Amino acid sequence: MKVTSKIKINQTAIIAITAKAQAALEQTAEALHTEVVQAQVIPRDTGALQNESTFVDTSKSNQGKVSIVSSTPYARRLYYHPEYNFKKDENPNAKAHWFEDWQKGGKHEDFCNKSFAKNMRRLMR
Repeated sequence: MKVTSKIKINQTAIIAITAKAQAALEQTAEALHTEVVQAQVIPRDTGALQNESTFVDTSKSNQGKVSIVSSTPYARRLYYHPEYNFKKDENPNAKAHWFEDWQKGGKHEDFCNKSFAKNMRRLMR
């Protein structure tokens, strides 16, 4: 018995799905940034770190990578030093390691997966 098969790859559809996945990735990063700001976990004095200096970098989204960047020189110091006494008047949940709730083992660890899936479903319509 001889069996043959022929596969035809629809490159146009693959390109369209890839573009939608890239858009969904960028939207997921924006949603995470918004979620973190609304959770009021970023230490805040004047609001510069949270509002003007933290942004989503999508320059490598075509490679499947996005980043949430804090461009202030003191962001690293605040993030990695939980021993600091953070003011709680502006952001009552302010703390170091403010992304930990959205990382593996955190209480919102499935946020990005769910957000990406929701964005893909919406974009695929």
